[in-house]
Amino acid sequence: MTLLQPPGWAQPRGYANGVAAKGTLVFVGGQIGWNGDQQFESDDFIAQTKQALLNVRAVLACAGAGPEHMVRMTWYIVDRDEYNARLAELGPVYREVLGRHFPAMTCVEVSRLVETRAQVEIEVTAVLPD
Repeated sequence: MTLLQPPGWAQPRGYANGVAAKGTLVFVGGQIGWNGDQQFESDDFIAQTKQALLNVRAVLACAGAGPEHMVRMTWYIVDRDEYNARLAELGPVYREVLGRHFPAMTCVEVSRLVETRAQVEIEVTAVLPD
């Protein structure tokens, strides 16, 4: 995997501008902050995000992949202001679950998610090297 960083651009923090990779593609459908029994244990944004990231990691493991294989991540959040206000809490949780693997990333505020209690939904594309 190669990180793509145009010359002269400021280094991004917490994501990559782009990633090039070869291998088997792994697509992780949108994961929300409920547990394996599809039960929410919290309505807190950070707690739900941690659970969603744990869910992503669990699905990756089913393919023999880990966070180091992620090349693309998309976040759908219901409250941009809360996301920005809680970045200092979010960073340590992300690193605890996924380490220091920062793929190309997009974060989009949406009006609602399909599950009423969901605060965040995260989807990932990973590439297992040949």
